[in-house]
Amino acid sequence: MPIYKAPVEDTLFILNDVLGIERYNNLPGFADATPDMIEAIVGEAAKLAEEVMFPVNLSGDQEGCKRNDDATVTTPKGYKQAFDLYREGGWLGLSIPEEFGGQGLPYTLHTAVGEYMSSANMALTMYPGLTQGAIAAILVHGSDVQKATYLPKMVDGTWTGTMNLTEPHCGTDLGLLRSKAVPQGDGSYRISGQKIFISAGEHDMSDNIVHLVLARIEGAPEGVKGISLFIVPKFMVEEDGSLGSRNTVTCGAIEHKMGIHGNSTCVMNYDDATGYLIGTENKGLNAMFVMMNEARLGVGLQGLSVAEVAYQNAANYARERIQGRSLSGAKEPDRQADPIIVHPDIRRTLMTIKAFNEAGRAFTLWTALKSDIAHRGDNEKDRQAADDILGLMTPILKGVMTDKGFDHAVMAQQVFGGHGYIEEHGMSQYVRDARIAMIYEGANGIQALDLVGRKLGLNGGRAVMALFKEVGDFCEENRADEKLAVYTKALKKGLNDLQAATMWFMSNAMAKPDNAGAGSTDYMHLSGLVVLGYMWAKIAKAAEDALAGGDTGRADYLKNKLVTAKFFMERILPETTLRKARIEAGADTVMALDAAAF
Repeated sequence: MPIYKAPVEDTLFILNDVLGIERYNNLPGFADATPDMIEAIVGEAAKLAEEVMFPVNLSGDQEGCKRNDDATVTTPKGYKQAFDLYREGGWLGLSIPEEFGGQGLPYTLHTAVGEYMSSANMALTMYPGLTQGAIAAILVHGSDVQKATYLPKMVDGTWTGTMNLTEPHCGTDLGLLRSKAVPQGDGSYRISGQKIFISAGEHDMSDNIVHLVLARIEGAPEGVKGISLFIVPKFMVEEDGSLGSRNTVTCGAIEHKMGIHGNSTCVMNYDDATGYLIGTENKGLNAMFVMMNEARLGVGLQGLSVAEVAYQNAANYARERIQGRSLSGAKEPDRQADPIIVHPDIRRTLMTIKAFNEAGRAFTLWTALKSDIAHRGDNEKDRQAADDILGLMTPILKGVMTDKGFDHAVMAQQVFGGHGYIEEHGMSQYVRDARIAMIYEGANGIQALDLVGRKLGLNGGRAVMALFKEVGDFCEENRADEKLAVYTKALKKGLNDLQAATMWFMSNAMAKPDNAGAGSTDYMHLSGLVVLGYMWAKIAKAAEDALAGGDTGRADYLKNKLVTAKFFMERILPETTLRKARIEAGADTVMALDAAAF
């Protein structure tokens, strides 16, 4: 049976030693997030993840969701009870403003807690995850009445939320959507159309479901310029806040999926359902992107989360499974064979995943901190700088973390050999669950195109130049420190590759856009390697500083950090050269064949 232990010590190390979260106590909500408070919160989150969410993960995958004859959906056994405990603990509102019933704590802390929940049970955690995205959209674009009507119930988990974009003929190209909205003259609209792949679209865990739906108002312009966003509740809400009649929105089917079986991914049918415009007419994408960007960061976190739980199980199996003898001589001569963790290739596999997970954890928390600064800071210059990096990192975090999260779930499965292919060991589920994260909230090829086609040139390249400066300054400031030389030299080489690839795009992609398209995925991963390398360099500096300061209580932990950091610099970061070479190869051979040749 699978195991899971929340990495509390590592989270606290990143927050306190690497990011120095106490330095931001001038931001709203941060003053309350003292080290003791943070430790207590992540400790309680770990218990909930390990003792409540995780025990129904494998069974939820095996049972799945069931659509009933009346179009309602029953979630797997134990899901509602687990969700109730999550809801009652106030976890859904951890970083939501207090005026709407939240606790107003940092989004960074919400991200740390979110990792544990997704590792423990990705499918179940998606129900509150979608709700948090819907809350974010209503917070930014909803009217005062809409906020008062929907947010308190969504924040306390009594109601949940969804996002409805995709249609059978229309995925990423939302300008093709056909769902329509007809004004009723009383401020409401009649919404008609069909949406597919709607996570948490129908279930039995909340009293109401608040759907955020993209549709086109009659007479609106074609394409994305004519899309509006609507709130469409499952049950109508009366003036006193009580629930009224059932709206004409129903689950037509549950999608038969490869993974995340415990989440009800639905076909949703809107048959003249009553909806309410959120934000401005024909500006629906602006409102939906608030939700989508938050979702993309959450999906990137899922990549890390699944890789972490898969790694823990693979490492545990490698310590216990005996097979063969060490190449350098028997390590346990009193047994018939040595545990497979003695073999260099098993070590290579585990170290690769470990190095990704620990830097990835720092990457997600560092990015979440940028979000906090961008949304809570009192200095316009600091807010803008943080928002620039946040925008640049969003496609990188989503694309790289989920690509590698899946790769590493497969690598962890491989450690089990044949047992990894057997369902009760749980590794199959992690592989299947991780695969969806590469697809939804914008497939990773779209993330790469967004990065290269939009984010690089935004504001004259201000964000990427700021990233170059931040990483370059770190290398320069620590260049004379011999203990950090192995990290800063490798990082500077990776940064040089990224800068050269960026300059190549500037010289070769304007006149020939296919060059940008052909190199976009490699550029996304090249960027991710440099950012992860930067995280490892920061981690190594924090570890060296702690050891130099006499931190004997964590000596072994800190020394292990330095070994893992060196592994990343020696074995993983040099891939920047390969990525750069692919980019500079251009698009000629990629685009050379006729379509019929494929």
